[in-house]
Amino acid sequence: MGSSYINEAESFNMIFFTVFGIVALFMIIGIGKTIGAGISNQAAELVQRPCKVLDKRTRVSGGSGDFSASTDYYITFEFDGGERKELKVKDTDFGMIVVGDRGELHYKGTRFLEFVRVMEA
Repeated sequence: MGSSYINEAESFNMIFFTVFGIVALFMIIGIGKTIGAGISNQAAELVQRPCKVLDKRTRVSGGSGDFSASTDYYITFEFDGGERKELKVKDTDFGMIVVGDRGELHYKGTRFLEFVRVMEA
């Protein structure tokens, strides 16, 4: 009876630390990817291209139970020749940019910097 209890405790410890290790590994990989993307964006050259705002979308995550929801904002820009680029933007930029706007997009890598609208007469 006593050795059965010890075996169960050892099994629990092994499972617990295995699951803990897997979760920790995924967290380290996620942090590494985030840091890598930031370094890559910082090293990228500043690009300024004329474009048209093609589409806007949001992605809401969380919000169940006692957790608050968060919203990510994305805008798709279309360049001459039909090439498209979707960038994550701040909520203030999302609100000020309208589908159909024409202007110049400034970005570095995957980081949105600014959209300068061109007023057409």
